[in-house]
Amino acid sequence: MQFNRSKIKEMILGPIAKTDIPLLTTPTGNTERVCSFKLLGVLIESSLCWSTQSICIVNKVTRRLYFLKQPNRAVLSSNQLLQYYVI
Repeated sequence: MQFNRSKIKEMILGPIAKTDIPLLTTPTGNTERVCSFKLLGVLIESSLCWSTQSICIVNKVTRRLYFLKQPNRAVLSSNQLLQYYVI
């Protein structure tokens, strides 16, 4: 089996992440060590805290709420607003 080095990431979880551990090596070379990555839509950090994931969710909600407030500011009729929200 051949490895695609650009897709392989290494992350050390927990308190041991603060120690100096050598990089994981494969037949194609060293891997990239990361502090966080997105797996199935969830941001995972090496410290196992959820602050980055929480910030990401709050930003997404804020963008969507802004989008939903725009038709109200345009002073549309009730029927037009209903069509906008249903779509």
